[in-house]
Amino acid sequence: METHSYPLKAVVKDVVYIVAGILVCGFALKCFLVPNNFFDGGVTGISLLIHELYHVNIAYVIIPANIPFIIMGAFQVNKRFAWKTLAAIIGVSICFQFFPYPAEITHDKLLVCIFGGVFMGTGIGLAIRGGCALDGIEVLALYTLKKSSFTVSEIILGINVFIFSVAAIKLGLPTALYSIITYYAASHTINFVIEGLEEYTGFTIISGHSETIKEKLVLELGRGITIYKGERGFLKDSFEVSHPTDIIFTIVTRLEVRRLTNLVYSIDPKAFMFTSSIKEASGGVLKKRARH
Repeated sequence: METHSYPLKAVVKDVVYIVAGILVCGFALKCFLVPNNFFDGGVTGISLLIHELYHVNIAYVIIPANIPFIIMGAFQVNKRFAWKTLAAIIGVSICFQFFPYPAEITHDKLLVCIFGGVFMGTGIGLAIRGGCALDGIEVLALYTLKKSSFTVSEIILGINVFIFSVAAIKLGLPTALYSIITYYAASHTINFVIEGLEEYTGFTIISGHSETIKEKLVLELGRGITIYKGERGFLKDSFEVSHPTDIIFTIVTRLEVRRLTNLVYSIDPKAFMFTSSIKEASGGVLKKRARH
């Protein structure tokens, strides 16, 4: 069974991710951030700032604050994404207002900024895995990127600097500084939730024992490999001496990094290796991971 060429199983998985994200975000807001006057970055941070400055219920602020970015999302991504995002943000508002979360958990500022950020990041990350956004800042950054020379990171940083600067002026520097920690915890948690334990790592290996290493990688680890033809040597004392070599490239999950490193060094202790983070990879011989 499929819905508009979208497998029913994938639809159910998306719904589960989004509902879980809504519940966790509502928990972070109601039990950590709002009772302690803390902030996050992005549109959520703007909503919290309006709530603190003008004492408007955040359940009523967060939806209109995100509407412009949802409209942008319809054009920058697609209409399906926009509708899912609107439904998710309305869900957060309803959860905050009506869901029976536990009473205020703690007023310890360090615990609030760390765990408030972790839960907020977990909720946003789960929603992204479900194919929508609980914060429109990424959509705004994507739109501005096409209209300016700034990178997405620079755009998001600029917006958040503005939010925290206003918070420092209106509500005091300590609150702003604690809120920066909240944002830091949230952003790193989002990355972890999206990438998961199976974030890919690219390995480049240069060794005089490349034939043996290739055999082990393919036959023992079951990895796909790509070979570049190169030369090694060119040392300071023997610059004119070089040897043809196969440069091996492969992709593994980060749980396999130590195993691959040990395997290569057991064959050639002098092998030269370096790694690189792989944000997205598909096709070829890859260990399958959850669809985002």
